[in-house]
Amino acid sequence: MFVPLTPIRCLHRAVDLFGNKVGVVSGSREFTYAQFGERAEKLASALVKEGVQPGDRVAYLSFNNNQLLEGYFGVVQARAIVMPLNVRLSPQELVAILCHSGARMLIFENDFLPLIERLKPVCPELKRYVAIDEASSSSDITYEELIDRGTAERADVFSFDEMAPAELFYTSGSTGTPKGVVLAHRTLYLHALSVLGLFQDVESMVDLHTIPLFHANGWGRPQASTMAGTRQVMVRRFEPSLVFQLIEQHRATDMSVVPTMANALLNSPDLGKHDLSSLRYINIGGAAASPELVERVEAAFHCECLSGYGLTETCPVLTTGRDKVAGYPSPAERLRHHAMAGWPVPNVSLRVVDPHMNDVPRDMQAIGEIVAMGDHIMEGYYREREATAAVMSGPWFHTGDMAVWDEDGYVHIVDRKKEIIISGGENISSLEVEKHIFAHPDVFECAVVAAPDEKWGEVPAAVVVRKPGSNLSANELLEFLGGRLGRYKLPRIIEFTEEPLPKTGTGKIRKMVLKERFWTGKEKRVQG
Repeated sequence: MFVPLTPIRCLHRAVDLFGNKVGVVSGSREFTYAQFGERAEKLASALVKEGVQPGDRVAYLSFNNNQLLEGYFGVVQARAIVMPLNVRLSPQELVAILCHSGARMLIFENDFLPLIERLKPVCPELKRYVAIDEASSSSDITYEELIDRGTAERADVFSFDEMAPAELFYTSGSTGTPKGVVLAHRTLYLHALSVLGLFQDVESMVDLHTIPLFHANGWGRPQASTMAGTRQVMVRRFEPSLVFQLIEQHRATDMSVVPTMANALLNSPDLGKHDLSSLRYINIGGAAASPELVERVEAAFHCECLSGYGLTETCPVLTTGRDKVAGYPSPAERLRHHAMAGWPVPNVSLRVVDPHMNDVPRDMQAIGEIVAMGDHIMEGYYREREATAAVMSGPWFHTGDMAVWDEDGYVHIVDRKKEIIISGGENISSLEVEKHIFAHPDVFECAVVAAPDEKWGEVPAAVVVRKPGSNLSANELLEFLGGRLGRYKLPRIIEFTEEPLPKTGTGKIRKMVLKERFWTGKEKRVQG
């Protein structure tokens, strides 16, 4: 029997099997899965009554809350395309995205009211503005009023086209102009199954949504956690003190973070003031982690910490560092593996290849680009045929990430293709240098970029934020690195700054901004 694959089936399973269980916690509000499902269904029918047509883009400008999570299912049930926006983008970037996508409706929190007034004159295709909070002169209707106009109607899954677009996410733009990543019903459902296969002890799992849902399909947690019937606790905005409070209050067992978020938690003055004993798993992704970071997280939170890897274009999860072997020869070796990208998840095939699409040797030395094939790959970039074709080699998607791998297919990322530093003909991984800098106990955060050099062409330049009270000097840091890195890999420039490093809305360090300070006014430029 053929049954279309759609994330709506994730919702139906939650309602049918876990209807009486509290499934979604958003601030002071709690919803059973039956209540959550009813709200999503009412949203779907209300959107249709408001004139939303199949394929229309419904944008959200919102932090993590139940309304945005409802959109993951309600908008999709209306056969429209849900489009969560990165709330940390500039007004110019948001205007460009809304105009490029041709979004027809914008659902927003009142935090963004000043921005809404700027959008209206320049986004003529936006026909309806829905306020999640109380009504204002900028909104046509409130979200609750919209919900009240709908009726709870269970979707007929057989009526869905599993290849139809369901979600549209614009990339963060950390390495260039944002592009819209199209994800189909089928892609989302199969990705949810892969992520669900990574969950442990789902019966008692409480998933803390620390990652913004506007980022890369919420890392697949909205669909997978709903399918599993786990309690999902919204973290409206990432603040370490709030995260600690929610872990203690709701006995959260799982959460996901990017390295900068993990670092903020570790250095928070509130660490140790709350009962965090319920935590079982912390997943690190979004940027490369280091063994030192994994070790610090496990020591502070007394739970398992491991890395994973993926991109917006891959829904996003491609790999996990979860153990494939029974054990490691030493604790250090376990930490080293847990900090790597790891093995591909089910439904994904990975290769590490040279520019001619030949596999590089599996010796953890030869560097190549990761290419991926499988059920998680995007349908393409929205309205960007040439950009889509540029990243595909037949069925293989080019990630732009450079890596090494071993004979078992275990992948370790060494850098972004555009962030490899070529100094005197030698390839230097900025990530490798960063990991060793971060290992110094006085370093709060750091980034390494290419800086121009007359003799070598490019040299590593490190921008470092010291921990409060530290007087770490450049010479002391270089002495520390001397026993860890080859001489040619050592930073030739070290800048200390008191300001946090610039980041995208998902916590990735914006290396392009840092690189600009070294390359401005130079004739030779390195694209990144």
